[in-house]
Amino acid sequence: MTRRASGGGPYTVEIEDITAPATFANLADALAALWEALRALPLGWTQAEAYRYFLGPDGVERVEAFLERDDQLVLTFAMAGRTHAVLLMQ
Repeated sequence: MTRRASGGGPYTVEIEDITAPATFANLADALAALWEALRALPLGWTQAEAYRYFLGPDGVERVEAFLERDDQLVLTFAMAGRTHAVLLMQ
């Protein structure tokens, strides 16, 4: 498998069963879109803080490291008794 250079787009994001996939040219915009969508959901404090760690202002470097290694970042959260995946792919 060929790894992409860090900082290269496009980036596709989706929240399983909540948002349709959307593609962004740069990582900062992709993370901001995910964060805005997640902030509107009834997440508990712990879940919200975990997402802020990855998707907040300082998250670009953290997420770049995941993408460089795995080409994707998959996180999950529970809402209304169901688990949803938050996907970010390069």
